[in-house]
Amino acid sequence: MRIYGKIRKVLMLTVAVLPLLLAGSCIPRYTLNGSSINYDIYKTVNVSDFPIRAALVYPPLQQTFENELLDYITHNTRLQTTDGSSDLELRGEITGYTLSPQAVGADAYATETRLTITVHVVYTDNKNPANNIDQNFSAYRQFSSSLMLTDVQDDLCQQISEELVTLIFNATFGNW
Repeated sequence: MRIYGKIRKVLMLTVAVLPLLLAGSCIPRYTLNGSSINYDIYKTVNVSDFPIRAALVYPPLQQTFENELLDYITHNTRLQTTDGSSDLELRGEITGYTLSPQAVGADAYATETRLTITVHVVYTDNKNPANNIDQNFSAYRQFSSSLMLTDVQDDLCQQISEELVTLIFNATFGNW
């Protein structure tokens, strides 16, 4: 009986003290989005418009890409978005929107078509210019040539924009 009483006291003491120990200890924090932002230094970000400068233009692409970029930054960082000067700045343009045949059938017609979107990004770190980036990012999706581009264009642009945003985020905010 005495052993059970002692075990019970030890368990109760452990349950009472454990939260205090965990609260006061240094626990490493890992993020799954690749972000390595020091929020003591960086508080704000300015994301400018990304106009389309490609030879082939699909007007909804600009809004789709910009919304995806802003949403991703907002959901994966604690940075405040601003319209004026800020600690970090992202600007650029959509420089490529191209279609190219990828597979040719027995009748010499394309059976697969690739839609490629290229974005030129200028990332400015106003606190540490060594982190500045001026780079092009590209992503693509293939679709059956039996489909009309107009039928799959919105979905493809959304998928490609998501991939581009992930690439851009990892290259800029991820600080690899």
